[in-house]
This record gives sequence, C-alpha cells and structure tokens, in this order.
Amino acid sequence: MTAKSRDELVFLPLGGSGEIGMNLNLYGFGPPERRKWVMVDLGITFGDELIPGVDVVMPDIRFIAERRRDLLGIVLTHAHEDHIGAVPHLWPLLRCPIYATPFTAHLVRAKLDEADIDAKVTEIALNGSFDLGPFSIELITLTHSIPEPNAVAIRTPLGTVLNTGDWKIDPAPMLGEVTDEAALRRLGDEGVLAMTCDSTNVFVPGRAGSEGDVRTSLSKLIAERKGHRIAVTAFASNVARLETVALAAHDAGRSVALVGRSMRRMVAAAQATGYLGHLPPFVNEEQAGMLPPENAVYLCTGSQGEQGSALARIAMGEHRSAPLETGDAVIFSSRVIPGNEKKVGAMQNLLAAKGIEIITDQDHLVHVSGHPCRDELADMYRWVRPRVAIPVHGELRHMMEHKRFALSLQVPEAIVAPNGSILKLAPGDVAIIDEAPAGRVHMDGKVPVAEGEGLARARRSLGFAGFAGVTVIVDRKGKLVTAPALQSDGIPETVVAAMREAAEESARAGRIDDDEEAAERVRRAVRREAQVTWGKRPVVRVDIVRV
Repeated sequence: MTAKSRDELVFLPLGGSGEIGMNLNLYGFGPPERRKWVMVDLGITFGDELIPGVDVVMPDIRFIAERRRDLLGIVLTHAHEDHIGAVPHLWPLLRCPIYATPFTAHLVRAKLDEADIDAKVTEIALNGSFDLGPFSIELITLTHSIPEPNAVAIRTPLGTVLNTGDWKIDPAPMLGEVTDEAALRRLGDEGVLAMTCDSTNVFVPGRAGSEGDVRTSLSKLIAERKGHRIAVTAFASNVARLETVALAAHDAGRSVALVGRSMRRMVAAAQATGYLGHLPPFVNEEQAGMLPPENAVYLCTGSQGEQGSALARIAMGEHRSAPLETGDAVIFSSRVIPGNEKKVGAMQNLLAAKGIEIITDQDHLVHVSGHPCRDELADMYRWVRPRVAIPVHGELRHMMEHKRFALSLQVPEAIVAPNGSILKLAPGDVAIIDEAPAGRVHMDGKVPVAEGEGLARARRSLGFAGFAGVTVIVDRKGKLVTAPALQSDGIPETVVAAMREAAEESARAGRIDDDEEAAERVRRAVRREAQVTWGKRPVVRVDIVRV
C-alpha cells in the first residue's frame, strides 16, 4: 500500500459537541502517522456556581498540542467568545498562524496584545480563499448576531467539508451582507462530503426572525417613552443591535452613552474596521447624566446579570455616572442564556424595587436569536446537500434531534460525534475510529487547572459546610500536651464547641505513636460530631505537632 493510498480525512471535535460553547473543531488529512491538521475556532465557556472561583473554561487541547508541528493554522469563523475566547490562553501551546476576517482579526489582536503575546494573525477578505497544505479553505459569508460570520469550506483530495460555524438566515441583517446563498448552492453542486452544522435551535420551529424587525420594534419603543431615561442592555457583540439603538435614540432626540467596557471595546473595533461610521457621536456617561432624562439613552453591558457589569452596578445603586430612577425603563434586548436565569431575575428585582419599568422579549419584539431554527436548517441542507450530516454546537439532546431531523430531510447519513471522537470521513464508510483526550481546563485566576484536579469539588465543599483546622500538640512520648486548638470558618459557634470537645476526646483516647493514623482518627471524630450536631460535614484538616 502506497503512502498516498493511506490518506484519510478525519474530523475531531474537542469542544462544542455535547455542549453549547467552547467550540473547537479539528480536521485532519493524510496517513495516520503523518496527518496534517487545521483547527476551526478556539473558544471558551463561562464558569458557574458549580466551579467556584473559575470564570473561564476552555477545551483540553493536549491531543493537538502534542502534534502542534502538524497544525497548519487556526481559522476563526467569527468573534464570539465561545469561538475565539481561548486564543490568548492556549495559543502559546500551539504557536501556529491564525486566520480571520478583519473584524474578528481586530478583536483577536487586541486580546493577544493584552496578554502580551506576539502571534501572527492574517486577515482574510470576506469570501476569501487560501491554502494550508492539503487543505483549500474558502470563507462563505453568512448572517449571525455579530459582524462577519463565516462558514468554512474545506476542500481536500478526498472530499469537501463545510463547517457552518454559527449562523441564521436573515433577509434584513441591518449590518453586513445577507447569507451568500449562491455560494452555498455552488458548493452543493460541486459535491459536499460532510457538513458540521449548528444545532442550537434544532428544537425550535420556524425561523429565528430578522434584525430588521427588531429595529422597527425597538425604534417604536424608544420613540414612545417620554420624559424618562431609557437603558438598553444587549450583547455587546451584536453590533447591528447597537446601531439600531443609536439610530432609534437619535430619531427620538436622545443621545447615547456606552456604559461598560465591552460596549466601548466592541464599538471601537467596529469603527476601526469600517462599521458604524455614519452614526451620530456617542456621549460619555458623565455627559449623559447631565442631560434632561428625556434626552438620554444608556447602552449597557450586563444583559446576563454578570456581577460587576454596568447594569448590575446601576441596579445596586453603585454606578454614580449612570443613575436610573422611578419611571425610567430598562429594555433587555437579549435572551437569557440557560443557567443565568437566577442572576438576571435578581437584577431585575433590584430594578423593579426602584420603580423602574422592565421590558423583555416576553413583552415586545426586542430580540431575535442568531441561530437557525428548523426551517432555516432545512434551507441549508437543501442548498448544500451533504452526503453526511454531523451535528455540532449543541448538547447531546440537540445533536441527537439534529441527526433525526437531517435524516428526515433525506440526507443519506448522519452521525453524532461527541467531543473526543475521531471520525473518519473518507475513504470508505464514515465511522468513529478512535478517541482523543477531551475535557475541560479551568482558568483559575491566571493559572490553567485540569478539570479533574478536584479544586472545584473542594471549593463546593467549603462553600456548603465550611472549614475547620485542628492542631494537636503532643510530647515526644505521644501524650497530649494541651487541649487541641480548633479554628473554623463558616460553621456555627455551637457546632464548633461540640467539634472541639470531640477533637479533645479523640486525641486523649491513647498515646499518639503514628501521626498519620492519629490525624485521621481525630478528623473522623470531628466530622462525625458535626454531622450529628449540625447535619453537615465540613472540610476538616488535622495537624499533629510534636514538641
């Protein structure tokens, strides 16, 4: 068998398949021992109450880091954090070229500069093409909720794969071009072996809706509210939505202040790459605060209730330059990401307590999704006509439903490949042939920590039942010198007193010859007493000190 005849085309997701967020797809070509790779996206997801102290979660990339000499480049589909957020954290382990369209490239460079990383970012024009070894790459313009979203067509000698990235079909996107249906149809006519496709809204019938309709609705809402300030919170990356708010405010005789670092950063990136140049100038927060209420609009970060965000600080009365008062209104021009319901609800309650009107997508058309619903998925499959459908960007339930839906659309084959699956696409039958290490890495402050190291579990235990430290001092003969000292955090004092007695009783039970055995005996006694007295078992550490 010749080397050439042993070439394979494989797909390997390391993030985003089995979850929503943290997207990382790898495509490999060549014989197994000399396979070349291209990476599409390198994103993050965000921590929650299950992983205390961790804000950012990234994919485990050890598989491709060990093969970094064969990684030809990273192609970024668009600038959302779940597609680019891990670049500054993980690029030093990869050290390969990065390719992106101008808006995405601008934001990625800013992230790299902030991290003091000198990485090469090559700008690719919209609808541009370039080659990386055996891969011929073509970017195809789509619509989404951020400028310059792209599908990535990856042509190889064994077939073409289309990586859709995030997308929808919006006939009136307000910013940027409409979905390039002609390019997708042309690709379908050429023949597409496989399509890895967004599964986020696969359970949602119909279509996601148009940004043009949101513009009409928001403009009417802002025009109708007289005599009071208006705050609008939205995803800062939805530049078309920011433009809508700015234009609607101007038409209503209001000036707009950008409140929050992400808002200012995203507008600066948009203007630097040729967007938003026609808007009236924004005012700063202090200037907006001095305007008559009927002339001010605050465009705020914080739509997800993020601690420290602009709207969260306004709700708590801690934002001096952007006050809101009784009669003012806050428009939530966004959806609540699953998992953020409690945070958003708590913030809205704080606003309501101040007499502030709250307007959400449950009341008015103030938001549409950036992901395809079932009718849009059907359109994409009709245009591209892949031989194999590979659902990505979804939890397992989304991916399984996507598989069923694709087969109902007469796609010949569909396969679910969770993170870590090495899926052979060609030659021969499509099949999962191997597994690669796949998991999560937590950014714990500035330190990356493997998910399995147990720090999150330890912190949850501390948060649930507190901590007690016991010091037992014994002499050279192993006899107790004085009553054990017990220091605690997060434990009721009555429980602490009982734990202290249990520590002393256990320590006095006999001569201490084996420090490790004695420490474990005292630890068990203290935790057992806490369980009996309190119903909880705190984290307990025991130190034996000999004098």
